[in-house]
Amino acid sequence: MGVANDSDSDFEEITNINDKMNHVQAVTVVETTLDENSKCVNNQIKSNITKRNVFKDSNNNVQQITKESLNVDSSKQTSTNDEDDQPMEYTLLGFIKFKSPIKWLNTVSIILIHLIFIFGFFTYPLYGKILTTLWGFVVGGICGFGVTGGAHRFWCHRSYKAKLPLRIILMLCYCTAGQNTLYDWVRDHRVHHKYSETDADPHNSNRGFFFAHVGWLMLQKHPEVIKKGRAIDMSDVLADPVIQFHQKYFIPLKILCCFILPTIVPVYFWGESWYMAFMSQAVLRYLFSLNFTWLVNSAAHMWGYKPYDRRINPVENVAVAVVAMGEGWHNYHHVFPWDYKAAELGDYKLNITTFWIDLFAKIGWAYDLKQPSEDLVRKTVQKYGDGCHSVWGHGQSENIHAPVEAIPAPGEENLGY
Repeated sequence: MGVANDSDSDFEEITNINDKMNHVQAVTVVETTLDENSKCVNNQIKSNITKRNVFKDSNNNVQQITKESLNVDSSKQTSTNDEDDQPMEYTLLGFIKFKSPIKWLNTVSIILIHLIFIFGFFTYPLYGKILTTLWGFVVGGICGFGVTGGAHRFWCHRSYKAKLPLRIILMLCYCTAGQNTLYDWVRDHRVHHKYSETDADPHNSNRGFFFAHVGWLMLQKHPEVIKKGRAIDMSDVLADPVIQFHQKYFIPLKILCCFILPTIVPVYFWGESWYMAFMSQAVLRYLFSLNFTWLVNSAAHMWGYKPYDRRINPVENVAVAVVAMGEGWHNYHHVFPWDYKAAELGDYKLNITTFWIDLFAKIGWAYDLKQPSEDLVRKTVQKYGDGCHSVWGHGQSENIHAPVEAIPAPGEENLGY
């Protein structure tokens, strides 16, 4: 999952997006080219086919959908020349090696706030009020739902549909989490699914726990992440007016929802001190929330079991499922990314996000909830699982050399995410 404080050098914040999107009609064109590698099969020429996301401007001219087309400063974008696509090797203090240059602002900020977090973790219990602690859990649940039910299951994977009131709630809950813009979060997560555990994966777990957890936010992105990210279809996200509003007012929304409102409530409603309120909400609650999200990228790709597909890194991790509101059933999720439950389980205590989505479905604000049939899950488990499934896990299958690919939703194109 994508996360906070990643001031991408390749993509800057969208500005004036509403003015631009008022006349944007997002479409997808298919370009067919013939070259020396084209083949003739059954008297038909097989050509290279490329999908390109575009929009029609006010003059009905076809334009490429990019952040540059939305008045984004592209002066800091990474070059796409072939010679620049090869990652350089960087060193710190002459012996610590990195594949990418360090983002010093991110690095210093992340280290500093974690040092403050450690201090607060040991001192806050001595002076803080119990109501403030309970309030932290409430706010943590709000921002967790914004990340898991909103950014992840709704905007990234379109695992269900949401009416405008619910989309606004999801956006505001997500702002409470204090992470990146929804555009950046969705783009990075779609790239992660499509190119998982490769150089194009923003938080490639093959580079170690620390990199997958938080280190990827401290380094410049690998050139493959940038290149593949530009090819991801984001037209559905850009076309959502809720996303447009979020992008335009991202900074004030993040400051208000993540830091100001959670801090002033304990002060004005039960007399908590400003220091304790700020420490509990803007530091402790915030850092717990970030690290719970990061665990999905790190621990849930390393330690656990693989009942659905033993050929991939993502695993079922109960601890992550508890702290991340149901996002720890990661082996299942990478096989069926479009399932609105992000898990086969129906137990709400281990998947609280599903409970909230089901609740909104009862009032009609969430609908068209996607999930695979039991028969499809059974066949997948028996074909690729590691044998530990509680119902159908009876030894490993022999189909270990089949291509690793997420199973598409019935009747839909397999986009890889």
